[in-house]
Amino acid sequence: MTLLFVLLAVLLVFGGLVGFSVAIARRIEKAVPPQGAFLDLDGERLHFLDKGAGPPVVMIHGLGGQMGNFTHSLVGRLCGDFRVVAFDRPGSGYSTRSPDADASLRAQAATLAKAIGMLKLECPVLVGHSLGGAVALAIALDHPDCAGVVALISPSTHPVAAPPAVFRGLAIRSTALRRFVAWTLAMPAGLLARNWLVRQVFAPEPAPPDFATAGGGLLALRPSNVYASSSDMIAAITLRDEVENMTRRYGSLRMPVGILFGRSDPILDYREQGEAMKQKLPSLDLEIVDGGHMLPVTQPDVVAGFIRRMAAKTPAPAASH
Repeated sequence: MTLLFVLLAVLLVFGGLVGFSVAIARRIEKAVPPQGAFLDLDGERLHFLDKGAGPPVVMIHGLGGQMGNFTHSLVGRLCGDFRVVAFDRPGSGYSTRSPDADASLRAQAATLAKAIGMLKLECPVLVGHSLGGAVALAIALDHPDCAGVVALISPSTHPVAAPPAVFRGLAIRSTALRRFVAWTLAMPAGLLARNWLVRQVFAPEPAPPDFATAGGGLLALRPSNVYASSSDMIAAITLRDEVENMTRRYGSLRMPVGILFGRSDPILDYREQGEAMKQKLPSLDLEIVDGGHMLPVTQPDVVAGFIRRMAAKTPAPAASH
């Protein structure tokens, strides 16, 4: 009987955590609703914002993020002159990804390349931030027709020895445990630690006070997003050969490629990710500025200027005969 009571108590506790997570996720969705439209693709739904007119610019966010990382401050600075399309990567924000779907860089790149084709975005400027930079590079390598120019911000370009400290809690290798944590412990733990997490990601710059809602930061706490972010992290750790193979192909890139990095980035080191890529791709346009990891939010004018400068390098279309 004692064991039965213990089991019932455990079930009640974890059932309560699931109910709490679901209830808070619904409140978050009311506070931070979808910004754009949805594209049905391979049985999944891809959330995207399509704003402005002109040469296309495609924006791909990083680990644990969503399009709000760009729409908070950056998109409005560009959509007067460009057609800006910002995606929620598969599983992030309001985009779906089946729990057993491939989370590798190449799989995400293939999905986004299909979306770029469906939206008729010809030779866009690919803007990738953080892990989104690795996805943008995978698109440029595997689907070069989908990349006229590659403009990377604080990108992941090479394998790292260990996940950044702020993301280590996502490194859950067991699929079952990942799902369990996402639906029970992640929400209360995330709510308790969210101020610390934001400070760590934005350091040494301050986060905007409205980032949780206007920047979509709260969406990262939803169980489905936690699960997807953990899957992304594990794919990055376990598929090191995938990234190593990409690094060996950087010299084959023929489109203009640029990187903007913050000198004080606490998440990714500009020497290991920026200067290291310059060695493999001497034509790389590498710009180092004072700042941290979240430059699209903290320094949108600098980032917009970088994107405009890279967009000006877009090769002219070949003359038809």
